[in-house]
Amino acid sequence: MNYFASIDQGTTSSRFIVFDESGEVVAQHQQEFTQYLPNNVSVEHDPEEIWDSVESCIKEVLKKVDKNGIQSIGISNQRETTIAWSKSSGKSLYNAIVWQDTRTQEICDELTNNKQLSEAFKSTGLPVSTYFSLSKIIWMIRNVDEVKDALDVDDVCFGTVDSWLIYKLTNQFLTDVSNASRTLMFDIHKMEWNETILDTLNIPKSCLPEVRPSLSVFGKCSGSLESIPIAAVLGDQQASLFGQNCTEKGDVKNTYGTGCFALTNTGNEVIASDNGLLSTVAYQYGERKPVYALEGSVAIAGAAVQWLRDNLNIISTSEEIESLALNVEDNGDVYFVPAFSGLFSPHWDSSARGVLVGLSRFSDKNHIARAVLESVAYQSYELLESMESDLGIKLTELKVDGGMIANNLLMQFQADILSKIVTAQPIAEITAFGSAVASYICINNFELQEMDKFFKANKSWTPNMSKEVREGYLSKWNLAIEKAKNWLE
Repeated sequence: MNYFASIDQGTTSSRFIVFDESGEVVAQHQQEFTQYLPNNVSVEHDPEEIWDSVESCIKEVLKKVDKNGIQSIGISNQRETTIAWSKSSGKSLYNAIVWQDTRTQEICDELTNNKQLSEAFKSTGLPVSTYFSLSKIIWMIRNVDEVKDALDVDDVCFGTVDSWLIYKLTNQFLTDVSNASRTLMFDIHKMEWNETILDTLNIPKSCLPEVRPSLSVFGKCSGSLESIPIAAVLGDQQASLFGQNCTEKGDVKNTYGTGCFALTNTGNEVIASDNGLLSTVAYQYGERKPVYALEGSVAIAGAAVQWLRDNLNIISTSEEIESLALNVEDNGDVYFVPAFSGLFSPHWDSSARGVLVGLSRFSDKNHIARAVLESVAYQSYELLESMESDLGIKLTELKVDGGMIANNLLMQFQADILSKIVTAQPIAEITAFGSAVASYICINNFELQEMDKFFKANKSWTPNMSKEVREGYLSKWNLAIEKAKNWLE
């Protein structure tokens, strides 16, 4: 039997997973790595530690699986996180600046006020934000001597995590269209780097990777995976969209992880959002037309549960939050807005910060736990409401994945607040599966319909909340959101 595999490089851990041709997991290994928090606005990773964690996962899995049986490899990765490394030595020049990092707000203000770039930025489908790669690159050029020196002699590579891994595995400097579309430098209409942005900001095109279709051969690996082709690369949320089989216009999924990410397939058309969503590249299969998506992002979802565990010590494990929340019938009028890094879609307020409101003497840790869980559902509701407005259609079903879908209370509340059916596939590792199955389809030159065979019976949650109760919850949530906004001067 042939296998296909995924390097799934996330925000807090790396995994290597091998699937068989029925879509079942054959073997996997996961390894966490350090989160560096130099100050209240900075989040960093050590690129060498990321690579070491990936190598370690690969080696552990290859103890259980014959390498010769692996037909292809896909890469899915945390997006927007940006790395600078030396072309000549292959060594990183600074820590990776993570997508959650907000140190570049002043640079983003400069970019917003640069009128000669306003039209160029529209071509990217993205708002100017600390979220994306461009301001991180500018910050490194201005503040890191090693990067400045390397740039002077054309010895620097700026890339997202996929590029770093491809470089380490194949010694080639490449990225795919889905990751390129998250940099604020890529024209998603022409499918090429926007030279107006690069020239205006003095970023040489030679320090950016060559952009390839998501489903294409990026090269053959060296080292532990020697001679196995990398045949697909997708940013993690696009990999999840693909893995959920959202290949038709109007298909929508939401991933509940560190953050929360909802994407809906818009077909071969770029749809500009009037509601704070992003227009992005979903994927491209070879030389076929690219497929686009609308995306809404919530910065803090599962990370709010970790905050409850690590900062407040209300729970000792993340799994405990559900039992704590079930100790009370409702939230007791307590609402939590986890705007630790500002608010993403549809608000885009980087000055917002987290608030816990509605507290009374009656409130206890059970209400707070429930409010933390419910905040994830409210934020996701906002994303889907915006999508429906932009698309001009009513979505009937939400496909879900990610670690938090194991929380039955959250998923039922999500169905209730959305007033839609919520469904989960039996494939738990959907992001890794998405990039792995994309590589399988590409290397065999299959049609996308080949994915249908992997999808079996779903788990689902059906809404059962009255309209009046639902609207009451949403009204209070909107009040809480307003309290969180404009906190920083």
